[in-house]
Amino acid sequence: MFLRLSSLPWPLPALITWAMAWAALLMLGRALPWWLALGIACTLSTAASLLGDSWWRRAMIAAGFPLSFAVMWASQLPAWGWLLPLGLLLLVYPLNAWRDAPVFPTPAHALRGLQDVVQLPEQALVLDAGCGLGDGLRALRSELPRARLHGLEWSWPLRLASALRCPWAKVRRADIWLADWSGYKLVYLFQRPESMGRAAVKAATEMQPGSWLVSLDFALPGVEATACLQGNSRHKVWIYAMPLEGDRQR
Repeated sequence: MFLRLSSLPWPLPALITWAMAWAALLMLGRALPWWLALGIACTLSTAASLLGDSWWRRAMIAAGFPLSFAVMWASQLPAWGWLLPLGLLLLVYPLNAWRDAPVFPTPAHALRGLQDVVQLPEQALVLDAGCGLGDGLRALRSELPRARLHGLEWSWPLRLASALRCPWAKVRRADIWLADWSGYKLVYLFQRPESMGRAAVKAATEMQPGSWLVSLDFALPGVEATACLQGNSRHKVWIYAMPLEGDRQR
């Protein structure tokens, strides 16, 4: 159901999600304590928010139901009740992950042509650093079908969702900046522009010669790319061979 919502024109996904959450609250409230029914309804709206195609749309989908509930039931809701929707949002978007990109799914064909540039040995280890819901892993699999795919994700609900969607990949919960990248032949990122300097330092420090760093949309600052792919989509794929160009000159 949620996957079909993502294909609808905006703002229908938000309106349908809010209606579903209210319906769940009203139906479950007949058999369950109000706080449990509210928690389940908030969980539904938060889960649906992951399918938004931009950060502000995801925020609107997730926050719409709790806000409408607040307006209608403010006088009856105890103070601690406001922690329910906040807690659910923090589960999906942990505080220490806010410095990185929110859940920006990799488009299905955004990495098209990658296998023509990157030559990997059979069963090479490939990492999606910050795999979210698993869209990047799926895109990598379509281009690198013989690779062994790994995913790292700090949010445990997203890690679980990614593992369920990508059973052929090894997905674990970890901080991408503390994890060791040295064992991977290719590391894929879809982060924020502000994170790319940090990614360059980590790649230059840990990744082995002959490995590859691949970034969707955002280039490494001050580093010459080995290749840049831009197919029919608006996305660019920046590809860097290790050692980075700046490192070769030192």
